[in-house]
Amino acid sequence: MLHVVRSCLRRAAALAAAATLALALGACGRAAESGTAVRPASPTASGRPTVGLLVPDSITPRWDRFDRPLIERRIGQLCPACAVVSVSAQGDVALQQQQVDSMIIKRVSALVLVPVDAKALRPAVKKAREAHIPVVSYDRLAQGPISAYVSFDGQEVGRLQAKALLRAIGARRAPGAGIVMMNGDLADPNGVAFRKGALAVLTGKVRIEKSYDTAGWRPDSAYTNMSGAIAALGPRHIDGVYAANDGLASGVIAALRANGVRPIPPVTGQDAELAAVQRILVGDQYMTVYKPFKPEAYAAAEMAVSLAHGRGPGPIARDRARGGVPAVLLRPIPLTVHTIGKTVVKDGMYTIEQICTPKYRPACERAGLLPSAEPAR
Repeated sequence: MLHVVRSCLRRAAALAAAATLALALGACGRAAESGTAVRPASPTASGRPTVGLLVPDSITPRWDRFDRPLIERRIGQLCPACAVVSVSAQGDVALQQQQVDSMIIKRVSALVLVPVDAKALRPAVKKAREAHIPVVSYDRLAQGPISAYVSFDGQEVGRLQAKALLRAIGARRAPGAGIVMMNGDLADPNGVAFRKGALAVLTGKVRIEKSYDTAGWRPDSAYTNMSGAIAALGPRHIDGVYAANDGLASGVIAALRANGVRPIPPVTGQDAELAAVQRILVGDQYMTVYKPFKPEAYAAAEMAVSLAHGRGPGPIARDRARGGVPAVLLRPIPLTVHTIGKTVVKDGMYTIEQICTPKYRPACERAGLLPSAEPAR
């Protein structure tokens, strides 16, 4: 790889503008060097630059369905000689700490880390830095000396969810409406940000009758907590549910159904999971927040490849996270039944065939995703 870099630099030297220099380097599949100097790690035993990818669990479908394959594919495109070693912590903090230790022993060149618990992983991040392995914190902001961060604006996610919930409840009903908040895991900084953004919108606009924090983002915990809320408040006194993601929304909706709550009150979500999009089609879930995974994953891959070769995270990291960490912060998008075609379908996240299975065909016809099967009169 070294001779490729030198070749790129020789060609780039002939170009006068810094922006053109970045493009010249990019043409060789490499991110341009930023002003942050990072000592490159030693190559692995194979001699190939290696990126370690650590996802937190397999409960949330996005990690294995979207993020992991997208990151791996983009790293391969940017650096064909690079290897990727990916593992899942299965929601276990101690296991993820051990996985970081294993990556250090393997002498990977960079890490992309989605922490199970941002605070608990701080010592592991510190050990990686001491081993000269830069860490890209992905989607969740890990504590410790990370080199870069990529995610969506967490507070904006919460604000979008809360605004949608208020619209669904209606301006006339909202002042007297009672809602349940099914927050995420507060060991995840995103869970804290989502709740903070939601409360900034909801406080004073509705009554928050019950509020739960859900360790591990577990849908079964959401089911149990929602069942408790229904028992305490009564099935007719819940006007809406703030659910921090689609997994929690699935647990909430299952509990509402099991307890005979009809009609289902407006329920929010996040991640635009396929099952959530289908629930939105049939009216069981009101909305979700769509976070296009491809730009997030590609940004992480670009920064990881640049850092793995001893440069900073590159010019893509134009934003700053807590403590001045170079970052890419993307904007989330609200998704309702009216915007499915303009978002997840248009972007290629799902096809019409994946969404509109026979069970959901009538709902797809009503939403305009499929032509009506009724004969013209």
